[in-house]
Amino acid sequence: MTPLEKRAARKARNHNGLDMNLVALIDIFTILLFFLLSSATEMETLVIPRAVKLPESLADATPRPTTVVLVNDKEIVVDGRTVARVADVMAGDDDLIDTLQAELVQVRAKPDASPTVTIMGDKDIPYRLLRKVMSTCAQAQYTDVAFAVRTKLEKRT
Repeated sequence: MTPLEKRAARKARNHNGLDMNLVALIDIFTILLFFLLSSATEMETLVIPRAVKLPESLADATPRPTTVVLVNDKEIVVDGRTVARVADVMAGDDDLIDTLQAELVQVRAKPDASPTVTIMGDKDIPYRLLRKVMSTCAQAQYTDVAFAVRTKLEKRT
């Protein structure tokens, strides 16, 4: 038998079909799919507390990472930290909320701080309170004020 024939016989004898570990392959594709799905969404999602009912909007613009001021009927919160009680703020006549301004100035002093603040206000808060929050944001050198809203799922006509 020639070496070429021996090689062909060995190949035919050792060829049992496809020896592939499909479990490892499925794991790789699952990880790849998870990575693609998680990196494909470029929209930042704000966590909306149950105490806040946002108004609805038909806007399609995606939000940018910003400082978030949460306003509900009981308190004002900046990036998860309570800075003022609404009852105390509404009792005063001044448009400036000192504790909110101090917190916003502190956040704005960070090197990667954005000049944009997002107000996540309950749809039922009084306009007077909203005006005080916006005025305080302006005094804290935030040049762009955005409002968080829920996307309305109705089709435009």
